[in-house]
Amino acid sequence: MSMLDAPARWGDPMTVLAPGHRRLRIGDGWRDAAGGATFAVEDPATGRTVAEVADADVVDGLAALDAASRATTEWAATPPRRRSELLTATYRALTERSEEIARLITLEMGKPLAEARAEVTYGAEFFRWFAEEAVRVEGSYRTAPAGGYRILTVPKPVGPCVFVTPWNFPLAMGARKIAPALAAGCTTITKPAAQTPLTMLLLARVMEEVGVPPGVVNVVTTRRAGEVVSALLADGRTRKLSFTGSTEVGRTLLRQAADNVLRTSMELGGNAALIVCADADLDVALDGAMVAKMRNIGESCVAANRIYVEEPVREEFTARFAERMGALSMGHGLDDGVQVGALIDGASVTRIDALVADAVDRGARVLVGGERPDGPGHFYPPTVLVDVPDDARMLKAEIFGPVAPIMSFTSDEEVLARANDTEHGLVGYVFTRDLRRALRFTEGLDTGMLGVNRGLISDPSAPFGGVKQSGIGREGAHEGILEYLDLTYAAIDLP
Repeated sequence: MSMLDAPARWGDPMTVLAPGHRRLRIGDGWRDAAGGATFAVEDPATGRTVAEVADADVVDGLAALDAASRATTEWAATPPRRRSELLTATYRALTERSEEIARLITLEMGKPLAEARAEVTYGAEFFRWFAEEAVRVEGSYRTAPAGGYRILTVPKPVGPCVFVTPWNFPLAMGARKIAPALAAGCTTITKPAAQTPLTMLLLARVMEEVGVPPGVVNVVTTRRAGEVVSALLADGRTRKLSFTGSTEVGRTLLRQAADNVLRTSMELGGNAALIVCADADLDVALDGAMVAKMRNIGESCVAANRIYVEEPVREEFTARFAERMGALSMGHGLDDGVQVGALIDGASVTRIDALVADAVDRGARVLVGGERPDGPGHFYPPTVLVDVPDDARMLKAEIFGPVAPIMSFTSDEEVLARANDTEHGLVGYVFTRDLRRALRFTEGLDTGMLGVNRGLISDPSAPFGGVKQSGIGREGAHEGILEYLDLTYAAIDLP
């Protein structure tokens, strides 16, 4: 898998982002970090550095908060129609430039180009959806039940928001936060993942070009996330935190947010169970399982982490699923026909390899894959395991890669208990042709979302979020804009 000469074959996707826009976006300009530090962004498929970006410190983070705070009053007073028009313009710009943006996503994150294109479409849709929501923020006016006065409720933007976004969807996860915040009238500071900062910087550039006012969208890239974000959360001007990432980091941020009683949204880890019933259409179940497991190379919080197949169809499903997994082509995401790209970094490959080794040591069998390839790049092959015991670490941990453990079950009660035996509760998947059975699983699974006979549930028009330790709040849909609005109640005396 020698790919060292790959960039020459495709041209340079970095031409979409000029060197001047690889710096910090703060207020009305692009600036170097206060201390002049930079850090490298790597192509995970080759290990090569593709760019150097500014490495912000606390001074830079607080400068971004200064800019967001200065812009707050004017942006909150901007007519909703104008905010809507700017979000629509962002949607159109992203759509028009989708190919170059997708190539940049693939270059810094590793996913195949087809999946990067799908992410651009998905991310852009948040701007279109919340452009429509911006003009539909409603309060209420009603008579108090006891009479004598009126009850008026007025929604107001919460104020400056801090966003911490992950590397796995470098455009969509930022769009899912920025779009509703701007629609509600809030200003923003986004700290993208250090592995994939380029796409967020490009989004900031696009929004600048369409006319979003200075200070409304600020982007701070840094390898010192802990100290920079902590300083932002400790400042009384910050009024909202939204984080997408691991449950462990989410707990830490919640503790820090508590000091200033910040509004918080948390989209945290998942451990999704995918359940295939004996009455399912196996063609539909196989298609859905492939999407739920292998979308984004499995590097997704909604990826199927555990696959349970009812015993009468276990053998057939497993054989067909393993055949499809083994047929996937692996390589650099910018190459034609590649279906499985590079994982984000070497640490991810090492962690996944250790989970597979642990399962095998405990008695699991590998049907496909399971062997870490030589470099360059951070690759792991699509892998299917069977006879995975309940004490295997991969059934408790979030795999976050192209590895699928398959277990069998014999009753709905059994599989519900096993599926719910986790601290997480983000999403589940059920494949059955029995409507009553589907409804039992809908009510019985402890998850915030459920895919019934489909492996893709993400949609800007649907409320995305989990229960238990998978998060707080919802992103997308009408519920998404409510996360950025406070409510003032006025009791109006009318004698």
